[in-house]
Amino acid sequence: MDDQACPRCKTTKYRNPSLKMMVNVCGHTLCESCVDLLFLKGSGSCPECKIPLRRANFRVQLFEDPMVEKEVNIRKRILRDFNKKEEDFGSLREFNDYLEEIETIIYNLVNNIDVIETNKKIEQYKKDNKEQITKSKSKLGRSEYELEEMIELEKQKEEEKRLELVKQEMEAKRKKIREKEALIDELTFSEGNAKNIVETFASAIQASKKEAKAVPTKVTQFSTGIKFGNQGSQSYLPIPKIEEGPLFSYTPIRQTTEGPMPPGWRELQSRGYVTHVRCESSSERAGGFKAHVACLRALQESMAGLYHNPSQRQAEFTTV
Repeated sequence: MDDQACPRCKTTKYRNPSLKMMVNVCGHTLCESCVDLLFLKGSGSCPECKIPLRRANFRVQLFEDPMVEKEVNIRKRILRDFNKKEEDFGSLREFNDYLEEIETIIYNLVNNIDVIETNKKIEQYKKDNKEQITKSKSKLGRSEYELEEMIELEKQKEEEKRLELVKQEMEAKRKKIREKEALIDELTFSEGNAKNIVETFASAIQASKKEAKAVPTKVTQFSTGIKFGNQGSQSYLPIPKIEEGPLFSYTPIRQTTEGPMPPGWRELQSRGYVTHVRCESSSERAGGFKAHVACLRALQESMAGLYHNPSQRQAEFTTV
């Protein structure tokens, strides 16, 4: 955005840090000074595409690509009239076709494809769906009005909090001034030791600060106005006491294997078990996988049944 320049006066953001780029429905940008100069009478033509434009339709450019600005403006204008919802259609397929038609119209207008035919289609749609458009706009207007009310109420609460904080700060400043004046009067008119008087005042100020910090403010609602409370009324099971029963003690699992003892963690590397095992990647290591774990499990499974003798096991069962 810093390298962007006005196509008419060639001014850049580097040479003019306060440069403000403006854009209109055609998607071509101009700086604010050129807009004021070219559209002094309120209307004029775009220096690039020569399309008739109005000064009131220029707005500050938000995106670096002016085509994005053009698409956003066209999309807002089209969706004011093409405002049907899914419940207005008999099937999901009809609703998807309707959305696809909207995207086709927006694409044609953004890229200047069949503009005349597309505008005729838009006007015909407005005539055929005049009642539906008006009804949807009224619903949207009510929801926007409710949203604006909620935002305004939130702003009022924030303003009240800000005023309360300012009031508290002013009161704290006045209190400091009164304390300083009281200290000066005490030092001026008292016959006591000045050091003891200063220490007494300092200890009193520290005590008042501790008392202020010790009183917490109980919050009863979020910033959005949603109240909360009664969280402390939940009842939980008491912690079992020792005399009520024995506490849990962990007993390690012992697994009998009919085979030789597999190597330990240290033996895997020293005896060369992991020489031909692929090392784990950084992503696998982040997920908790290690090549030593896979190698050890494979060795445990391979050695688990080497000494297994079905005939001997059957004889043991017969004896029992």
